[in-house]
Amino acid sequence: MQKFFSLFIKYNSYLLFIVYCSIAVLFMKFKDDEVLAKLRTGGIEFNAFISDKMMSYSYVVNLKKENDLLIRINADLLAKVLNFENATLDERNRQKILADTTLNASKFKIARVVSRKFSDRDNILLINAGWKNGIKKDMTVLTPEGLVGRVSVVSEHFAKVIPVINTDFKVVVVSDKSKSMGVLSWNGSKEFIAHIEHIPISSSLKLNEQILTSDFSTFSMRGIPVGKVISIKPDNLFYTVEVKLAVDFSSLTQVLIAPLKIEPEKVEMIGNDTPN
Repeated sequence: MQKFFSLFIKYNSYLLFIVYCSIAVLFMKFKDDEVLAKLRTGGIEFNAFISDKMMSYSYVVNLKKENDLLIRINADLLAKVLNFENATLDERNRQKILADTTLNASKFKIARVVSRKFSDRDNILLINAGWKNGIKKDMTVLTPEGLVGRVSVVSEHFAKVIPVINTDFKVVVVSDKSKSMGVLSWNGSKEFIAHIEHIPISSSLKLNEQILTSDFSTFSMRGIPVGKVISIKPDNLFYTVEVKLAVDFSSLTQVLIAPLKIEPEKVEMIGNDTPN
């Protein structure tokens, strides 16, 4: 259809000339000058009208093509900008981790959190590092701020992480000053609050003490920050202790994966029912 209009626009003057000549010859036969003048004027106006409409149609078609091209160009530019910004952000976070003086980052793998399952009980993180990157089950996942969780499932390029804010996660912890020891877990309520069990009321635990991972843990290295004590309530034999977690899981993007703590003999001697 477009080709037809293009040909018509290109040769319309010749076609109309032939039509006009035929009509002119017909009226010359009748020698009617007035009719011929009106026909000539009408023909010119009709030719101008048709040409204007054809040019308008051609303009609309070309404009649509130009708009489509601009949309594709803008989409390509947007994709490049987003990729550049994301790469810049990832590198900035990576440099922040490497610059942290409290950790020897050369011993750790660095990965990015690429997905997260949100739940009131079973939160799961997915990181973009798998067994091809040396990641293994039960490796400790952390940030310079503190403990994130442990690796539970590993594929070629990805790994699932059970975070501290999962009701199945438990870890043996110790306070930095009183050396009070207990088992930290999460009960599915507030995302930034965990609880410590089995701290006897004879303990000298105080508010604002820092809670760290203990050497008693079967998977985690000792001394990783976990949080800070914000509430201590005595029960019959033990305290009910609340801890504000060190890691903000709502903004977690980059993580470190620590080397696997291999103590099979210790695990076998303690037994599988002991908290991690």
